[in-house]
Amino acid sequence: MSVDNNQNTSGTVIRLTGGFYYVDCDGEVLECKARGVFRNRGESPVVGDRVSVSVKTDGYHSIDEILPRRNFLVRPPLANLDALVIVVSTVEPLPNTLVIDKLTAAALSLGTKPVLVFSKTDIKDCEELLETYTKSGFVTFAYSDGDVQSVQQIRQALSGKLVAFIGNSGVGKSTLINNLYPDLKLKTGEISQKLGRGRHTTRTVELFKTDSGYIADTPGFSTVDLERYQLVVKEELMHCFPEFEEYFGQCRFNSCMHICEKDCAVIEAVKDGLIPESRHRSYVEMYNEIKDIKPWQLKS
Repeated sequence: MSVDNNQNTSGTVIRLTGGFYYVDCDGEVLECKARGVFRNRGESPVVGDRVSVSVKTDGYHSIDEILPRRNFLVRPPLANLDALVIVVSTVEPLPNTLVIDKLTAAALSLGTKPVLVFSKTDIKDCEELLETYTKSGFVTFAYSDGDVQSVQQIRQALSGKLVAFIGNSGVGKSTLINNLYPDLKLKTGEISQKLGRGRHTTRTVELFKTDSGYIADTPGFSTVDLERYQLVVKEELMHCFPEFEEYFGQCRFNSCMHICEKDCAVIEAVKDGLIPESRHRSYVEMYNEIKDIKPWQLKS
């Protein structure tokens, strides 16, 4: 699309460099400055924001308005994330269900969709993990390098979305990204630097255009960051475990937190094998970690 001068248009902020915002307006990237009103309000656009832009014949194009955000990730700053791809290796590093459950809970609390990719399945299968997380209501994939079918399935699931990848070092994120988006023309080693997996000191986020969406370069983005900056209020934690939902309102006590209470429908479902035991165990451990945290502490 060609954007005419002296008109208003809208687009997605894909990069922020030296005070300039680069906005993708249907394929044409405009270099913009944010209006001073944002600074006066103590706010500013971030990568992923949908914004309204005034296209100028002279001077800089200007960002006039930040359109309503669906969600906002504090660190690294990123808005409107559609999916968080959590990559988990079946072998070294070994999968840790508590970490997986913290990440899925953080994603749901953020208001984005967690997608689980279990990698290196050519070395060890992931049937138990697939059963657990499929039963819990998550989109899951088994993947190994060179598995064309799984790559196509994952790519289709992410098509048209703004996505970020997360996972411990060594799980195969770089290889997965390289297989999913070869059009980025980045070697695996470059991906580890270019797409947030190197030893970055910057916290600058950038979006790369994929077939019909974006992949977020989130430098230094780690599981620790997500756990720390997306803590869940204890009363809301149960809602980050989708498999619990159908049992709400069936417990003896209206105030049931589904930890160890008598006649708890969630606990009974765990005993009956309807809810994976590892998921409830993670829930209890997470609840005990956050139960004494005050709401104001979540903002720090």
